[in-house]
Amino acid sequence: MVALILFLDQFIKIYVKTHFSPSDDYYAVFGDWFVLKYIENQGMAFGTTFGNQMWHKLALSIFRVVAIIGICYYWYKQAKEGVRTEFLIAIGLILAGATGNLIDSMFYDFIFPYDPCMGYNHLEGSGIKTDCGIFGEKETRHTGFLLGNVVDMFQFQVNWPEWMPWLGGKEVFPAIWNVADASITSGVILVFIRQRKYFPKKKGKENIEHGA
Repeated sequence: MVALILFLDQFIKIYVKTHFSPSDDYYAVFGDWFVLKYIENQGMAFGTTFGNQMWHKLALSIFRVVAIIGICYYWYKQAKEGVRTEFLIAIGLILAGATGNLIDSMFYDFIFPYDPCMGYNHLEGSGIKTDCGIFGEKETRHTGFLLGNVVDMFQFQVNWPEWMPWLGGKEVFPAIWNVADASITSGVILVFIRQRKYFPKKKGKENIEHGA
């Protein structure tokens, strides 16, 4: 399952990166409410940022590496203890998503050409300046191993009804995401809603606490 998710995630990312141009244009997947729109982000899941210095991005990538190692160990330990297969699937979803985004950061700067003048590579405060012609001098992000961008492409274009207070007319979920993000989110939600099944209380301990 993890291998399948990783293959699908990387296949879509590479296809989008080699066949689409970053722009305001989008391809309607299901009507106008679910679209494909190519962007790249320098931070965490769903395009959230994490600072403008090299160590910020490096710290995030190293954290991902450590987290993946920890998840693998926990996954193996839980499998040996014979937990529910459903719980192992949930952990696998989180593992696959974290690994998918880490692959981007590790290798994409070496596989694909780097254009410092692309908007998604701009990073104010980085201290790395480049001349972008008619657009003037821009500061760009750091590049290299564990410093690459993550490719995103899916977006829901759905707005809240106008009659709703505070939210009326605003996008329900404006973030642009990828298969890896969806995999992580699915795994976390599955653990959250099924936690009583995954982490049952031990009857023996309950009996002792109640004086049985």
